[in-house]
Amino acid sequence: MFRTIRASFRAFGTISVLHSRKGTYLKYPVGFLVGTGAALLWTTQNVHTERRRQRINTNQFMALPITSVKHLEEYPEDMKSQMELMIMRVQADFCRALEAEEFAGKKFKIDRWERKEGGGGITCVLQDGEVFEKAGVNISVVSGNLPPGAVQQMRSRGKKLADGQLPFFAAGVSAVIHPRNPFVPTIHFNYRYFEVTDSTGQKQWWFGGGTDLTPYYLDEQDSIHFHRTLKEACDQHDPSYYPRFKKWCDEYFHIPHRKECRGIGGIFFDDLDEPSQDDAFAFVSSCADSVIPSYMPLVRQHKNDSYGDPQRTWQLLRRGRYVEFNLIYDRGTKFGLHTPGARFESILMSLPLTARWEYMHEPKTTSREGQLLAVLKNPRDWLQIEKKP
Repeated sequence: MFRTIRASFRAFGTISVLHSRKGTYLKYPVGFLVGTGAALLWTTQNVHTERRRQRINTNQFMALPITSVKHLEEYPEDMKSQMELMIMRVQADFCRALEAEEFAGKKFKIDRWERKEGGGGITCVLQDGEVFEKAGVNISVVSGNLPPGAVQQMRSRGKKLADGQLPFFAAGVSAVIHPRNPFVPTIHFNYRYFEVTDSTGQKQWWFGGGTDLTPYYLDEQDSIHFHRTLKEACDQHDPSYYPRFKKWCDEYFHIPHRKECRGIGGIFFDDLDEPSQDDAFAFVSSCADSVIPSYMPLVRQHKNDSYGDPQRTWQLLRRGRYVEFNLIYDRGTKFGLHTPGARFESILMSLPLTARWEYMHEPKTTSREGQLLAVLKNPRDWLQIEKKP
């Protein structure tokens, strides 16, 4: 940049000297202005070109991006490029934070895959670790034409989509972490961007996502820390976001046939298309960046806690509830399974290695297991922010 500016001043000086040597003193100001304009134009173009040519350091990611690096470098302001690079970074940061907690240096298996209909993804899975029994952190960047089932689902949410082929682009990061120790909670997060173009050329876009916690044993301080971290991320953008999206999360991650929530909630939102695309992206980025500070302190706090067979059995029973929700109710799982060219291994990475179902299992209400169940049946205002009547 500084070399470019110095070159511009050298251009000014060259033009001035040429005019002074000819003795055209009256023309000197004109020559100077012309030279200044030409040099400024040259400088602006050069700076713009340098900005567009900023190199992407792919070593910071778990694998090469799905979109070509050249395309991402040439179109840095396109929201599709911004979203892909953001989720690539979030995936890598979270994977490395999880690996750092393993005792024996267990690493993620990295599986970069492509989809013939358009795009692909990077699935990272750590299995049979000492701290994490199964940890999956997946990104997908896919495109193509929306299948009829997806169109119907979107119209049911109020999306006005024209008939005919509907080209779409979707990019997101999703993670589910199943720890080995029952006193370490499971976490799930997903942040995504979607855009669709109808037959009239009209483009619609929106963001969605959220972060939620599923403990096996209730720790109130952990719960407060988790929710407070998410609230701080939301408050940077709109103080109404946390209470609004916390309520949405409690309602979304509910298992109707069990009459209980999957966990203690967090935040969840969908169809976010305001106040602007850049503002919505900034909000989603803040939420994604809050995952590590919201969760990793809980891992470090409890990964060495002692436990026995009763705690392990309860953990496996609660994982059974997790599976029930994901396979029966989760909208993201349904969308993935009905998308042409779906990669089932990546979609089902959210399922634990082991789970358990017992007929009519009911813990004692006074037990620690019963205390957790009471909260799951009646979501709590962890930060005491709800208005009192």
